[in-house]
Amino acid sequence: MIAPVLTIDLDAIVRNWRALDRLSGMAETGAAVKADAYGLGLEPVAGALFGAGCRHFFVATLDEGIALRAILPTAAIHILNGIQGDEGGEARAQGLIPCLNAPRQVTAWRQAGGGPCALQLDTGMARLGVQPGDLATLLRDEGETLAECGLIMSHLACADAPDHPQNAAQRLAFDGMIPLVKAVAPAARLSLAATGGTLLGRDYRYDLVRCGIGLYGGLPFADAEPVVTLTAPVIQIRDLPAGAPVGYGASWTATRPSRIATLPLGYADGFHRCLSSATSVWIEGRPAPLAGRVSMDLLTIDVTDHPGVTESTPIEIIGPNRGIDALATDAKTIGYEVLTALGTRYRRRYKDANRN
Repeated sequence: MIAPVLTIDLDAIVRNWRALDRLSGMAETGAAVKADAYGLGLEPVAGALFGAGCRHFFVATLDEGIALRAILPTAAIHILNGIQGDEGGEARAQGLIPCLNAPRQVTAWRQAGGGPCALQLDTGMARLGVQPGDLATLLRDEGETLAECGLIMSHLACADAPDHPQNAAQRLAFDGMIPLVKAVAPAARLSLAATGGTLLGRDYRYDLVRCGIGLYGGLPFADAEPVVTLTAPVIQIRDLPAGAPVGYGASWTATRPSRIATLPLGYADGFHRCLSSATSVWIEGRPAPLAGRVSMDLLTIDVTDHPGVTESTPIEIIGPNRGIDALATDAKTIGYEVLTALGTRYRRRYKDANRN
């Protein structure tokens, strides 16, 4: 089978979780495993984290929560997007915890029978959460429903920029709203920080942190261990004269007699088209530039300066020489997008000491 190989180091994910857990001090460390655990596989990733001691998990949608419940029967599973329409009954039946983001979601949860829930507050991100002006009325009208709220949460917009004034402003807004909710849900725990917020310090950690990208080897957790390695085989090599074009649009032209290798991955596999002629892959520790446009299933690289390359040479796409954030910089995006865009056509290999 000619396919790139995506190696996912579950042991590194566990070590990253433990490192963040140490940083979080007295706060409990939960894990965001939405979007198929950031593209790395919900079942193996969540299983490894649960085995390491993680007990609180965060997904985006009801369907993700149902899938995770089948894997982790006893974990606390929070649905960050809350419930829509008639989803409350299914969430309740599955023992999932909706993060209620608006008055209508609180009402829908009551109509579904209520139960343990989280309440998300909008402290200045203007994305999800109950707005400050709606909070008093909501607590008056739905105080009985929210008495079972076990988590009061919000989300920082600028945690990746430690000096940004919005971090402190959101924390102050959160602190101002907490007493109102605590009046009806005195046992509720508090959560403001994801990975970036955890790194901001003790004032941002409260009772529970919700770490995501740091688990998977990405910034802003600079001390994270790399988790992902992606290598691809060469499926064809050709020699071209100077002046010969390569790829769609003839956008790259050889400026010298050149050797071009073709690899079996493209934008359908998450290697974005905007990387065309804008990044390099690595061969035995040295870069080899892309030549021409990335197509759906293939990309071409200039291996003229790598005379030893053959069709058995593994080419490093992501790895020790080019991590997810460096590749993201070339693509003018973020490491989150690099991970979550990884396709399904790779041969996936998991490194896990408990499986060996």
